[in-house]
Amino acid sequence: MKKEIATDNAPKAIGPYSQGILWNDLIFASGQIPVNPANGEIPAGIKEQTKQVLENVSAILKSLGSSIENVIKTTVFIKNMNDFAEMNAVYETYFIKPFPARSTVEVARLPKDVLVEIEVIAYK
Repeated sequence: MKKEIATDNAPKAIGPYSQGILWNDLIFASGQIPVNPANGEIPAGIKEQTKQVLENVSAILKSLGSSIENVIKTTVFIKNMNDFAEMNAVYETYFIKPFPARSTVEVARLPKDVLVEIEVIAYK
């Protein structure tokens, strides 16, 4: 049975989707963009945006008693692959070995014209 994930500590879903879904012991978190859930602001710069995205992901996982250490797969959507090294420098501070499997894709545009979006699959 699937259960909707909803927490006030991450940006609310603004369309016909959930912040995430819990299915058995797997957590499927929707792509998170760098919106600060407290004030709606978006930080400038790829490093700051990556940090906010991963804080949002962490909040979703924490709402279920999980954590970023339980992430098994990530998908990173990045507006400019030239920002990869800076994004990766922040990304690697959030994860420990063995690192999650990851795909990184450059995209033409992201919601609210942000620079990065990350979705994850984790276990509870």
